Amino acid sequence: MTIQRVILDDDSRGALPPFIEADREQAVADLAAANHFRVFGRDGVKTKGPYVLHLTITDGRLIFDIRDQDDAPMIAIGLALGPFRRLVKDYQMLVDSHIKAVEEGREGRIQAIDMGRRGLHNEGAVLMTERLAGKIDIDFDTARRLFTLVCVLAQRVSAR
Repeated sequence: MTIQRVILDDDSRGALPPFIEADREQAVADLAAANHFRVFGRDGVKTKGPYVLHLTITDGRLIFDIRDQDDAPMIAIGLALGPFRRLVKDYQMLVDSHIKAVEEGREGRIQAIDMGRRGLHNEGAVLMTERLAGKIDIDFDTARRLFTLVCVLAQRVSAR
């Protein structure tokens, strides 16, 4: 385990529906429990953690502000959000559908939406792994959880 702590750097906590906040809390807890996250240094060699990961969206870029266990800056990696936009939009549509299905008590619909969410998270994990290749080495489960946090951050940015 190499990520010690994950911090979402934004100022809109609580501005989203409870379901999305629950996704955030679960992703952060899952990352704290188990993750594979190794940063490639400037020399191309993987650095050792533990890391504190600050995630934020600034000017249409996802910023991985990676710090050491004492929260001292190590490296910042920026990714364009463009490749993630369709997946983030689909994620929001699924969340909206899930909330509506729960309100209506439609169990079969909830299960179908959950299957769709899993597939979307898998697609997001593959994209996350590809976009971070050569910068950060992550496993599939870590990538899925990071994708969840990207979706939450993107929703918070659009809610402002």
